[in-house]
Amino acid sequence: MRLTQNMSTIAEYSTSECPSGRVIKIAVIGGSGVGKTALVVRFLTRRFIGDYERNAGNLYSRDVQIDNEQVAIQVQDTPGVNVTANGPGCTDHVTRSIQWADAIVLVYSVTDQRSFDFIGQLHQLVMRAHADKTSMPPVILLANKADLLHVRQVDAQQGPLLASALGCCFYEVSASEDYSQVHGAFHRLCRDLAKQQPAALPVSGSATGSEKRRSPLIPRPKSPNMQDLKRRFKQALSAKVRTVTSV
Repeated sequence: MRLTQNMSTIAEYSTSECPSGRVIKIAVIGGSGVGKTALVVRFLTRRFIGDYERNAGNLYSRDVQIDNEQVAIQVQDTPGVNVTANGPGCTDHVTRSIQWADAIVLVYSVTDQRSFDFIGQLHQLVMRAHADKTSMPPVILLANKADLLHVRQVDAQQGPLLASALGCCFYEVSASEDYSQVHGAFHRLCRDLAKQQPAALPVSGSATGSEKRRSPLIPRPKSPNMQDLKRRFKQALSAKVRTVTSV
């Protein structure tokens, strides 16, 4: 995993760095303290780190294998969104991340009812940010901190009901205790996106290995026999000389 930079300027991953030319861009959005950074790091490194500094918005990148193909993944870990009287208090960085991403992961904590209550508003923000595009980006809903049953505030049935209303997939996970749950949610999203993206076209003027292997099977025009051409030329010249002499 590479920490590319903070999100003040979002870098584009060069397709030349990835053999398949496939780059998947994911933005992780949610309230403060719901565990967005822990989820991203857990997915990309398998590790769980309990304490993080306040997230300024970091961009992580990593090459992974999806269906036996190498794919470059960029994950934008955004700052926490706060609720204001006018709706979600999103910074320009968060808005740019939503517009930049191919897919969105909305996160709330089962221990924080407020983080759940404004997921619907965040979803509307995503829809507005992509309103001018032909299709909306895939969105999944993650309920984090499922292991903290003793301080749960969001009922287990509320997440699936909200996801159904929003038309997105739902996963209840624990970044601290279960890597497989976190990996499964992100990996499925990446697989769906990889299938949607067209394969990269070969660079013009370069032949692929399969084309090189097939080339001997393509019949080539036979080169002229130079000796035969010389012989025919001499015959034609001799005939002309005889004709002139006879006249």
